[in-house]
Amino acid sequence: MAEATTGLDLGAAAALLAAGVLAVPVFKRIGLGSVLGYLAAGLAIGPFGLKLFREPETILHVAEFGVVIFLFIIGLEMRPKRLWGLRKEIFGLGAAQVLFCGLILTLTAMLAGFSAPVAFVGAMGFVLSSTAVIMQMLEERGEIAGGPGQRAVSILLLEDLAIVPLLAIVAVLATVLGVANEQAPPLWQTIGFAVAAVGGVLLAGKYLVDPIFRLLARYGGREVMTAAALLVVVGAAWAMSLGGLSMAMGAFLAGVLLSESTFRHQLESDVEPFRAILLGLFFLSVGMSLDLSVVVTDWRIVVGGVVAFMAVKALGIYGVARLFKASHHEAVERAALFAQGGEFAFVLYGAAVTAGLFDAQVGAMLSAIVILSMALTPLTSLLTQRLLPKPVVSAEDADGVDFAKDLRGQVLIIGFGRFAQVVSQPLLAKDVDVSIIENDVEMIQAASQFGFKVYYGDGAQLATLRASGAEQAEIVLVCVDKPEAADRIVELVKSEFPTTKIMVRAFDRGHSMRLIQAGVDYQIRETFESALKFGERALIELGMDESQAAEAIGDVRRRDDARLDLQLTGGISAGRQLMRGNMPTPQPAPYIKPRREGRLLNEDEAGPAAPDTQREPADV
Repeated sequence: MAEATTGLDLGAAAALLAAGVLAVPVFKRIGLGSVLGYLAAGLAIGPFGLKLFREPETILHVAEFGVVIFLFIIGLEMRPKRLWGLRKEIFGLGAAQVLFCGLILTLTAMLAGFSAPVAFVGAMGFVLSSTAVIMQMLEERGEIAGGPGQRAVSILLLEDLAIVPLLAIVAVLATVLGVANEQAPPLWQTIGFAVAAVGGVLLAGKYLVDPIFRLLARYGGREVMTAAALLVVVGAAWAMSLGGLSMAMGAFLAGVLLSESTFRHQLESDVEPFRAILLGLFFLSVGMSLDLSVVVTDWRIVVGGVVAFMAVKALGIYGVARLFKASHHEAVERAALFAQGGEFAFVLYGAAVTAGLFDAQVGAMLSAIVILSMALTPLTSLLTQRLLPKPVVSAEDADGVDFAKDLRGQVLIIGFGRFAQVVSQPLLAKDVDVSIIENDVEMIQAASQFGFKVYYGDGAQLATLRASGAEQAEIVLVCVDKPEAADRIVELVKSEFPTTKIMVRAFDRGHSMRLIQAGVDYQIRETFESALKFGERALIELGMDESQAAEAIGDVRRRDDARLDLQLTGGISAGRQLMRGNMPTPQPAPYIKPRREGRLLNEDEAGPAAPDTQREPADV
């Protein structure tokens, strides 16, 4: 076995990388996610596993920078206006969740026999959920940009802010109980340092960063730009830590200030590789920090604490979410995601041990509860997603959704996605009476925010077509994005309303052929015209004049029409010779070259010979 180490030599670095490389793919393959893989790998190589490391705290302090970079990148995506728009979620929803869950967890700990100060500090440490775990899971699911994801980010931001008053409360409690460190600074000084740190970051982000990056872009190299990007993150985090604030909060604030900078994308691409590696290292070090001896010695308290704290916190989160009008599905998912302690608990518990509020044994026990809860979060969240039915918005219960009934529009549009939204504009510009139906409730509600009245109805049902006025309409525009649904609607309209014209959005070439054979009045492949326009503009940008580009596009149209005519009679593979390809035509060559040159048997009648170079390109 390799000798246990306290530093990061090459052997230790190799062990860390190997642990992540081996564990993470396995855990992701079985559906448990990368976070749990890193935690398990850290436990395996830590002081309570293979003992390759004696002091995981050393690695943890370095790896925390991964969380800092993560928050910086999130800040780059969060414009100041967007952040201001989340102020109610941050200071309303976030504050309510922290205060209410802190209260019920404190009462739970007191019922378990802990004194009020210990119960309060232990509960508030557990209230501060793990930013690293939650953000990583949201990113893997692709949910950060959505509404529930943004509300989760808002809560995490408030929790980052809450560490400051909580540390101050620990100092006050130590003073009241007579165990305070006499060298601790007064409260007003702590608040003053925090305000000064925030002000310094704001001023630097607004007036210094952009000019410096312009100078570096002109005179520095790529490696200097990367170093400058890291300097921005480190500097903001360091300034906040001097003021007693969260380093992650400082990095997030710096990211928000730079979100409108011309160098935003450069900054993000430069720091992203460091974020991925260091965040994985953070999870590894958290797994190493789990003291199994404490878990074994006080297993009843630790296991009971994990179960009780996670259950009570989940119930509190669910109640607050429902109070703030979240759906049952979103409330359950948020409860499963946030029902754990986080990395800020280690800071708070460390401050409490230093202040004398409780001893190191209690601190280790509470830390073990937090680490186990972090490890269980991917499992509980995965189980919740598996068991929780996918939310279905009912048209009957949805606000602002009316069923199609007795519609009498000159034109009936079926389906109102991106394609139909553009189609409707010229019709509405000429005051054409348009009726619109759609079977996606969320789409109907979103369209109403832009001034559209869209009725609920499935155009593939005959009763819906009658209620929508298909018989009286001059034209039915089928703009649905599913070919089979479009085919069904065409069949119904042609059969039941033969005098009504029908125009259809086609999915691809095969769908176009089916629609033509079904007798529609007009069909167009959904990407055909936009692709031609795109190609025409490319020719112009290459230096051709507009007439040359238009001639080339006209040739493409003629070839496409001719090919479609051939396909309607000869099948999808017909007309392939009309397609242009970019693959050079190969010259035929024998497998084995003959020893003697070939000669013509009848040289008098032979004309000039030429190789057959005509080959049909593959059909696209």
